[in-house]
Parts: sequence; structure tokens; C-alpha cells
Amino acid sequence: MSLITNVMDHSLDDGYAEAAARKKAAGDGGMPKTLRAKLGLAAGLVLAALVVTVGAAQARVAAPVVAKEREELIDRIDRETEAADQLEDTVDELREDVSARQREALKHSGESARSELVGILSGSVAVHGPGVKLVVNDAKEAGTGGDGDARGSSGFSDTGRVRDRDMQRVVNGLWESGAEAISINGQRLTALSAIRAAGDAILVDNKPLVPPYTVLAVGDGQRLSTRFQDSADGLYLNALQESYGIRTGISVEDDLRLPAAPSVIVRTAQPSTEKSEKGTS
Repeated sequence: MSLITNVMDHSLDDGYAEAAARKKAAGDGGMPKTLRAKLGLAAGLVLAALVVTVGAAQARVAAPVVAKEREELIDRIDRETEAADQLEDTVDELREDVSARQREALKHSGESARSELVGILSGSVAVHGPGVKLVVNDAKEAGTGGDGDARGSSGFSDTGRVRDRDMQRVVNGLWESGAEAISINGQRLTALSAIRAAGDAILVDNKPLVPPYTVLAVGDGQRLSTRFQDSADGLYLNALQESYGIRTGISVEDDLRLPAAPSVIVRTAQPSTEKSEKGTS
């Protein structure tokens, strides 16, 4: 208690108290005594008030201008965004038109059976039939972070998440097991499809997919399922499930429906023999 009492009684340092007492005894109260000093103080106060007043007035005048410029910028952004959306819609329409013309050309190529097979294998036409449905999902406790990647998928840390290399092995295993057509989350795969990673996202033909990854494969359902599960890629997927908690499920389906690929790029072309003969006759 004595320490608290001492602090309360001597809250101001003794040196400050002595200096204040001497100043008071000398009659110096801190205010200017001469007329010149008083005028100088008054002029300073007036100047400070004038600066504050002018600043406030300028801010008030500039506020509507800034607000107007901001509204114009927002309107411009909205217009450009709308224009970009329209261009994207136009691109999608043109791409669909090109794909439709390519599919139509395949149908009227003169060899219906062969063109139908080519259309199925190239992904240019929608298909349906029996097959298998394979669902691959991240582990329940999947997260981000950590050091090292025991699977060595894409240089990312192993956190129980499905990687692009895992899906590549799944798809290649299904092709090798006899699949005739494959899609992932509704994205049809072709011979030119690429499964890549961007950060922690999996891209299929540059389109990001989110788990769970539903893989549909058209083919001889029971045989396809058995061959895949017994293959090296099927055993690899099973090892992921046991070691990292990756969730998987495979089932045989009677009728699967796969859409056509968004666009099929024609790499090479040659005139048919029939047309060449007509042209030379």
C-alpha cells in the first residue's frame, strides 16, 4: 500500500514540479505578453483556420467529381464485362456449329459403319450403352500443406487429395481394359484429351473439375470392371484407398450416356476414293 500511496502522491516527477513552480513564480504563464506576440499568435490561428476551411471546401467540391468518375468507371466495367460475355457466347455457338458440321460430315462420308465407328472413337458423337461407373473422391481428412509427396504426382504435397496423375492412370487403365468411350464429370475424353493440374485443381482439356470425379466408361460392363480392377492401374487405385484414404467406388451399369466432345480438331484429311474417281472420269 505504501508503494501505491507514493505513486499517487508523486504522480508528477519532482523535477517537473520544481520547473513549474519557478515558472509560476517568475510570472510566466505560457501566454504571449507583448502585443506583437499576441498578434502573431492570432495571425497563426487565423491562417490555420483558413487552411482547414479551404481544404474542406475543396474536398466538398471534389467529392461529386470523384463519385461521378467512380460511377462512370463502374458502368464501363459492366459494359465491357457484358460485351466479353456476349463474345464468349458467340465463340461457344460457333464452336458448336463447327462440331455439328464435322459430325454431319462423318455421317455422310459414304461409309456409314466406318464413319460411325470413327465418330465414337474420336468422341465427335454422343454414345450410350453398358459399362462401368467409377467414382474417385478425396480422403475425408484431405487438406493442404505438408512436406513431400509419396506418390510423386505433380510435385505437390500428399494430403489425401486426388491428383492429376491418379486420374491419368485411372483413364489409361480403363482404355487398356477395353473401354470404348470415357467421360469425367460429363467431360468427354478423346485421343487428344489432356489431364493436367493447375494448383490443386485437376483440368481436363483446360476445364477445371471438382471432386468427386465420376468416370463413365462404355464397354462390356462386367468384363471391363473385372479387367480394370485386376490391372496394375486398378491395383494402384486400391493402394491409394488403403494408404491415403482416397475414396473409390465402381459399379457395373446397364446404360450409360456420354455426351459428344465439345470440339474435335481435324489434324489431317484426304479426299475419298469415290470422289477422286468421279473427278477423273
